[in-house]
Parts: sequence; structure tokens; C-alpha cells
Amino acid sequence: MDLSFTPEEEAFRTEVRQFFAESLPLRFTDRVRRGQGLSKSDQEEWQAILNARGWLAPHWPVDWGGTGWNVVERYIFDLESNLAHAPRVVPFGFSMLAPVLLKYGSEKQKHHWLPRMLDGSDWWCQGYSEPGAGSDLAALKTRAVRDGDDYVVNGQKTWTTLGQYANMIFALVRTAETGRRQEGISFLLVDMATPGVEVRPIITLDGDHEVNEIFFTDVRVPAENLVGEQDRGWAYAKYLLTYERTSMAMIGSSTTALAWLKALAAKQKRGGKLLIDDALFAARLARAEIELANLSTTTMRVLAAVAGGGAPGAESSMLKIKGTELRQEISSLARRALGPHAQPFVPEALDEGHNDAPIGPDEAASVTPHYLNLRKLSIYGGSNEIQKNIISKMILQL
Repeated sequence: MDLSFTPEEEAFRTEVRQFFAESLPLRFTDRVRRGQGLSKSDQEEWQAILNARGWLAPHWPVDWGGTGWNVVERYIFDLESNLAHAPRVVPFGFSMLAPVLLKYGSEKQKHHWLPRMLDGSDWWCQGYSEPGAGSDLAALKTRAVRDGDDYVVNGQKTWTTLGQYANMIFALVRTAETGRRQEGISFLLVDMATPGVEVRPIITLDGDHEVNEIFFTDVRVPAENLVGEQDRGWAYAKYLLTYERTSMAMIGSSTTALAWLKALAAKQKRGGKLLIDDALFAARLARAEIELANLSTTTMRVLAAVAGGGAPGAESSMLKIKGTELRQEISSLARRALGPHAQPFVPEALDEGHNDAPIGPDEAASVTPHYLNLRKLSIYGGSNEIQKNIISKMILQL
């Protein structure tokens, strides 16, 4: 596989870099670089900038507002986006629901919901996990009963990322109890403003409000918001998860984090010598860099294999495992590099407008909160243990 870029691809990379240099607000760059969160209005502003350029949905078909980029161009854009410290586009609508609608949704659903993603009318969240139904998603108990032209939904979802911002949620619901557990599950689009929908915050270990519980009490959802066929939602859910897991290779974010870590190690001293010259640390750093190069190659191979319109299969599980483990390893090495400067937790240092001098190197304040937050990577999207089961069954035929 030739990993060198063609002159045309290098020209595209230059175009992307110029766009970020000219269009990415500096205040966004600073906040992302420092590990500070962005508000919903910040996210919406950045998405509007991307949409105005026609770059908000890189992997959508051109006919639906996508870019028409090939696999390499999408790879370059993602990498340069991270290197420029651009905000990450919230993926639930663009990268997760949209592929499902494009493949399984009705023409009416596609014409209604896809343009609303692009123009910012809708902010989507994901209603999959429940208490007792995380990686074992087929154990979900939220029920939807058909009543005339509506479904009546009762139940609970949990770990709903950014659900406090969302006005729409795509949810898996149980519509039948017969047969295998994977049967009888349906895929519904629910307006969060509907009576009976309640959002309760979950405050995480780092003090952040990122995830939520969502309760449904006699929520009436129009039957036209059913995606595909009733009781066939498990197939649509698996299709969506392959896209989520492939994106969790996180090549761009790992590349940026590793570059920062190498620069830090070249300045930090331990025992009178630079950390980059410490044999043990340098070996772990080199291993991370090698694994990132291998993961990058594998990711491009998987994306190229499905460039004709297919969906990644069990290979997405490999990318999810290696991508999350590598990202966690880099964050662990960052804490090790900072030493005692990684210990203080100053939550206000991550707030907008905080100007106090950092404890230790610049950007140190976010390292430990991010380390703690990134423990979730090997759990959500289907735990890594579940991904290994998928690989053993689908690829190794065990």
C-alpha cells in the first residue's frame, strides 16, 4: 500500500490548512489546545462555518450535501483538523444517524432530517445504553407500543452524551418480546420536547456534565419516525455501530496528542536529564508511535475497502480496540511526563476566561482530567472485551 500522498492530495492538504488558518476562530483553537470545553453555541458556530464551506459532512454523498472526498482526502481533513486544534464535530447526527438514514430511511425521512442536520436545526443524541443494557445492548427494556398513528414509549436510557443540548434522540426500543433478544427491537426518532421526556444530568469523576439519563414516560412518537421496518432495528443499530467504532481509531487526535507529548518530553527533566533521553520512557514513546503508524495504515485499508459504499464489518472492532488502547496509553504517558504537576486538579482552569498561571507546563491542567475521562474509551461503543468476541466470531470463525 502506497502511503505517500500524490501532488493532488498534497494540494488538497494545503487547501485544508489554509482554510483552518483563515476560518478557524482563534478562541476555539486556544480552548481546544488547552483541553477546555466548548459551549453549544461555540459548536454551532463552528458547524455553520464548515457548512458554509460545504465541509460539514465529509463522508455524505454529494447529492445530500456531502463533499465527494475520497478516503485519502477524508483522512487528510481529519488529521489536519486535529493538528489545527479545531473543535470536533459532534458525531451523533452526521456520522452515526445519517449513514443509517441514507441506507435504511425513507425518502421522506432523508429529505426532512438530513438538511436539518446541516443547517443546525437539529442537535441529535444517541439513546442506546440502559441500566443493565450496556455492551449487552440486546438486553434493553425500553418499550414502544403501537397506538394508532403513534408509538407510546416508556423506559430509560443512560450515559447519553450531550443529551442536555439535544432536541432529538435516535433510540432503540423494544417492540416485541418473541424470538431471540435481538429480534423485536426497533429504531425510533424522538423529539426531546415531547411531553414525558425528562433529562437528568450525570456528573462524571472530573466534575463535568457530559452525560445524562433520559426517562420516557408515555411519550407519544409519530409512527412515521420509525426508521426502516418494525422489529428490524438491531440490524440498523449494528450498521451504525460499525461507523462509530471505525471513527474510534482516532488517528487525528492521537497524532496531535503524541506530537505534544514528544515536545513535552524534549523539555521536561527527570534526574538531571531530559525525559526524552530516559530509556524506559523513550521506549514506551517509540512503541506508541509505531502502533499509531500501524493503526493509520490499517484504518486507511479498511476505509478504502468500503469506499464503494459498503460498511466496515468486524474490522471496525479491531480499529476500536487499538485506537482506544493507544489513546489511553498516550494520556498515561502524558501524566508520567508531567510527574507531580499532573497531580493538582484545578477544575476552574478548564473554564472559559480562566487566566491564572498554570501549575507546571502550559496545558498541564487538562492532562489528568482527560486521563480520567479517557478511561471510558475502552467501554463505550461496545466494550473492548465485546469487540474481541466479535473478532473471534466474525473473522477467526471461532
